[in-house]
Amino acid sequence: MYLVDTNVWLERLLDQTRSEEIGRFLETISSESLFITDFAFHSIGVVLNRLNQKEVFLQFIQDVFVNGAIHLIHLEPEDMMRLVHVIEQFKLDFDDAYQYVAAEKLNLIIISLDSDFDNTERKRKTPAEALKG
Repeated sequence: MYLVDTNVWLERLLDQTRSEEIGRFLETISSESLFITDFAFHSIGVVLNRLNQKEVFLQFIQDVFVNGAIHLIHLEPEDMMRLVHVIEQFKLDFDDAYQYVAAEKLNLIIISLDSDFDNTERKRKTPAEALKG
């Protein structure tokens, strides 16, 4: 089971360099095995709005939540103490620490293009690495 980081979704939605790799991952892995945090979901909305890509955001919602079975998860206020500890322990930004704690809480593998996770106990996998096993 995988927590898909914000940058993975945006890479695909904006058809950037690694979009095909991510497409293979999303086509291969059952959507029921994929998770996204509310923080990532809202961040995607902010970025796509700034880029005037509202239709892309609406299609994302349709594909991921309406047609797909991807799980939307969130952290509770009591999880913030752990989040602050993770920020300090691994020198992560708030958004990365949020993803980390959510993955830790549900024992998910982090799928990210962000190498900041490489310096943590949980590490991360790229979409291509996840497909290799």
